[in-house]
Amino acid sequence: MFVLAACKKEKNTPASVPVSFTATSYAFLGSYDDSGKPVNYLGTKDVISSSLTSFLTSTLPERTDLRKSNPDLLTTKAIADIAITRKSDVSVTFVSQGTGLTDGVAYYTYPTGSSPTSAADIKNITYIFPLAGYGTTLQSGDKVKIGTFEAGTSIGFVLMQSGWDAAKKAVNNNAVHFCSNDALNPEVDPNLKKHAVLINYNPESKILIGFEDLDRTASNCDHDFNDVVVYATVIPGT
Repeated sequence: MFVLAACKKEKNTPASVPVSFTATSYAFLGSYDDSGKPVNYLGTKDVISSSLTSFLTSTLPERTDLRKSNPDLLTTKAIADIAITRKSDVSVTFVSQGTGLTDGVAYYTYPTGSSPTSAADIKNITYIFPLAGYGTTLQSGDKVKIGTFEAGTSIGFVLMQSGWDAAKKAVNNNAVHFCSNDALNPEVDPNLKKHAVLINYNPESKILIGFEDLDRTASNCDHDFNDVVVYATVIPGT
């Protein structure tokens, strides 16, 4: 499975239904500073090439509706989850952000083949980057090992919309969750439920994950899917 011009609200577009993660517990990979940057769990920084940056800019241009510029990224059935087929170490690298919201990025797991269908299926969410959006002090290439996972585990990702409270210097677990599993997102129209797209960058064998951080039925949504961009690295054990 693994590896935004503002839009007008369309006539008769179904409303969104809030999704509540009240049964979910939240955790951290380590400590973070007052800017939401990991303190004791950043790994060796990846080098983000200028060619990858140029590719990303042309593939997910700012304030350009992806439904018009690159619709295939939205119509693919692939989801931005990682299916572990053998025991592996998994890391996530921050690439870029293009948002005015203080978004965070986190992950959850589920048994491969049993994709979650409701928030009740997500028992635990772990923050990767408490602040990866507007105001982040993360640098392109900052990388975090999120864990070692057994075969048969799938890893999903969640963007926490405005999940960082700058005044309190803490995360807000009650923030709107936009998940890589479409079924967990609030939009009713299935054509608008996707909030994470996969972008294949063949020259470096990387699969980028681009997030849209606004409700896609909202009049101020630009559908550009470059609000936060990351990629994951999977290293199988020997």
